[in-house]
Amino acid sequence: MKIEILQPQGINEIGNRQNQEDSLFPSVELATADDRLFMVCDGMGGHEHGEMASQLVCNVLSEYLKEHWADDSVLSDDVLQDALDEVFRKINALDNGSMRQMGTTLTLLALHRGGVTMAHLGDSRIYHLRPSEQRILYKSRDHSLAYDLFLAGELTFDEMTHYDRKNVITRAIMPGMERQPKLDIAHTTDLQPGDYFLLCSDGLLERMDDGQLLQQLSTNSPDEDKRRQIVIETEKMRTTIRLGSYISRA
Repeated sequence: MKIEILQPQGINEIGNRQNQEDSLFPSVELATADDRLFMVCDGMGGHEHGEMASQLVCNVLSEYLKEHWADDSVLSDDVLQDALDEVFRKINALDNGSMRQMGTTLTLLALHRGGVTMAHLGDSRIYHLRPSEQRILYKSRDHSLAYDLFLAGELTFDEMTHYDRKNVITRAIMPGMERQPKLDIAHTTDLQPGDYFLLCSDGLLERMDDGQLLQQLSTNSPDEDKRRQIVIETEKMRTTIRLGSYISRA
């Protein structure tokens, strides 16, 4: 399958926080329409730790896939799992006891001959949107305590968004874990011109719901304007925004 995309639009806002713990691959200034691998990682663990974890995951995964996958070939789940295993080997090597609070989420999008592969861990999210039909074709399932309680019927959707432990996640990449968490992997070959793929941290999700995201990406304006408007809208809602996001349009 031949997939062509327009220039990817990256958002990497720090707001009034002291540091940015989100990492994007490729970096916003280097992303081009020739790229076929995209990642957004939301680090956690405070100053330095979260930033170190998210950057490590982006660096190790991108280097491993560069060596073991050609983007004109199909990306297999086995290669993706091997890449994650390498990440855990590298992050465990940093574990000296004091680093165990370090961690990160992961969202990954790969475009290849077999279609599109989407993978994630944590509460950062991946969307496949089709503005021409006003539809969200795919939305990843958050690995979070709040979302688990919502699925169990113990929280309503509104209660979930205001839950005081909504930042507790059930899967992440951290050193020293007794059991390595499993990637959620999804595939699609259902692509049409004008489709969007959005990878984003919870900095965006806490300020825009699904309907607002679809509305912003459905406007009749250039992608750069859409990117700028998303930043403006989220800043209106809260000035402490710390946001990492990638928008790719087929």
